[in-house]
Order: sequence, then structure tokens, then C-alpha cells
Amino acid sequence: MADGQFVSIVVPAYNEEARLGASLDALVSYLSATEWTWEIRVVDDGSIDGTCRVVEQHATRDRRIVLQREPHRGKGGAVKAGLLAATGTYRFICDADLSMPVTELPRFLPPLLKDFDVAIGSREGVGARRVGEPLIRHLAGRVFNYAVQRLSVSGINDTQCGFKMFTASAVQAIFPRVTVDGWAFDIEVLSIARARGMRIVEVPIEWHYRRESQLSLLRDGVRMMRELLQIRSRAKRGAYAEPAAPLSADRSE
Repeated sequence: MADGQFVSIVVPAYNEEARLGASLDALVSYLSATEWTWEIRVVDDGSIDGTCRVVEQHATRDRRIVLQREPHRGKGGAVKAGLLAATGTYRFICDADLSMPVTELPRFLPPLLKDFDVAIGSREGVGARRVGEPLIRHLAGRVFNYAVQRLSVSGINDTQCGFKMFTASAVQAIFPRVTVDGWAFDIEVLSIARARGMRIVEVPIEWHYRRESQLSLLRDGVRMMRELLQIRSRAKRGAYAEPAAPLSADRSE
């Protein structure tokens, strides 16, 4: 990415007091060594622990860290609010547990990646690496991806990875139309992007399983399947279909 280019890191967080401090330290350490202009925007999804306090403590040391308080809606609602409030030319979703090493970030940006509207981290395919993931968790993810490809967004091997980059223009085109507040919001995001003719690129990453993940295979899996069917229904009704957007100016940088 060109020197001085502005990247926003959006971190949705719900009751992440125990893990967030270390992730913020790692992000600030890495970003401070670059030539980029940047902000870290932590979107608190109505936490009831000390998540906000952790962010405020870090923000006193670096004003480029921003706390955005939101009512509890779910990860999708927090991501939507954060990306729309961010000001970067490029806007990156980053899980609070930082399960992707921050050193992978340049792979989502020029000059390493060009000509994209949406770049999504992928734990599948050539060059991707999963570390420490239980077999049952991996198999459940592949079953869900099979359903996603059959019912909604075909040709994408990993819709649910928590690390995704958007150009500013893609955020403005996609996220005002997002309706899903839960874990399956990624599928709706990609459905809208696909319907609008945007260029979606998968970026193979190294990803580390975190045992403290808040995703429940049983509880959240049922809800995600319900949301997937709702997204499919909206897509079939043409709710996401609009004329293809032209290449945005920030795609060529």
C-alpha cells in the first residue's frame, strides 16, 4: 500500500476483556512500524464485562484507537456499524482474538493485492494454513460451506473467516443493505457484493484456532442455517440485485 494510505481496522467485540488487550498491543506494535495512516476502531457490542475499559486504557496511550459503543445486536450488527463509521480508504474486519497473525495484513492491500472490492481471508486452498483446529470444528465448517455454496454464494471456499478487507466505496455500496446481525452476516455481505458485480478475491491466510471462541456449533449453527435460508429467499426475490457498480477509483491504487 502506498505510504500514507489510510487503513481502518474494525474489531467487533463482545465480552472480550480477557483477550482484547493483547490483540490491541499486537496491532499497534505492527501498524506503528509501517508507513500507513491508520486507525483501530473497536466496536463494543453491548459488552457487560470490562471490554470498554480495556479499549479506553489503550486509547489514552494512542489516539488512533477509537472505542465505538453500540447496543448488543450481534457480530453482524457491530461490523456494519463499525465499517460505516470508519474513515479509511481500506477497511478491514479483524476478530478480537487476532487468530490471524497481523503480519498477514499486507496480503489484503496494494501493492500485493490489486483490483478488488472485497478481499476475504480464506482458511482453505493453496497457501492457507489452519493451526490447532479440532477435527469436528473443521468438519462442521465444511458442511456449512457446502450448504452456503449450494444455497447462496457459490465458488467461495470460506465465507466465514473473520478477516475481510473492503474498499471504502464497497462498504458504502454493501453495508447499508445488510440486514443480518448474527454470525451469517458474511453470507449476506458477499451476496450483495456478488449481486452488484463487485470483484471478490479470496486471500489464503494462516489461521490459529482459539479455544475461547464464542461461536457455539449447536446454538449458533441452527441460527446460521436459518439466516442462510432467509438470505437465499431475499436473493431469489431480487432484493440484492442492482446494476453492476463500475470499478471504484480506489481499486486501481
